[in-house]
Amino acid sequence: MFFKKVPSISTAELEKKLGEKPQIIDVREPHEFIAGHITGAKNVPLGKIANHATKGTTYVICQSGMRSKRATKQLLAKGADVVNVRSGMSSWTGSVRGGKL
Repeated sequence: MFFKKVPSISTAELEKKLGEKPQIIDVREPHEFIAGHITGAKNVPLGKIANHATKGTTYVICQSGMRSKRATKQLLAKGADVVNVRSGMSSWTGSVRGGKL
């Protein structure tokens, strides 16, 4: 169980799912989130993710993919249906709300 693979998708795959209005959690800090995020994403900083409950499949994103992978592991341990978004916002090419990244 130590090396359990974390389910993950690319930013391009997530962008294709936006029409389905997926649940997205952005685990960056609030100032990073405000600077630019995916429309509809909810900001839950990594430090607060342990107290967050999810319903249904939820995609977890950060700036580079490292924090979101940690958050995904924490949520998986609680039994959540979560998917890490590899490479994070640094490779996101879709539209964003807020400022420029």
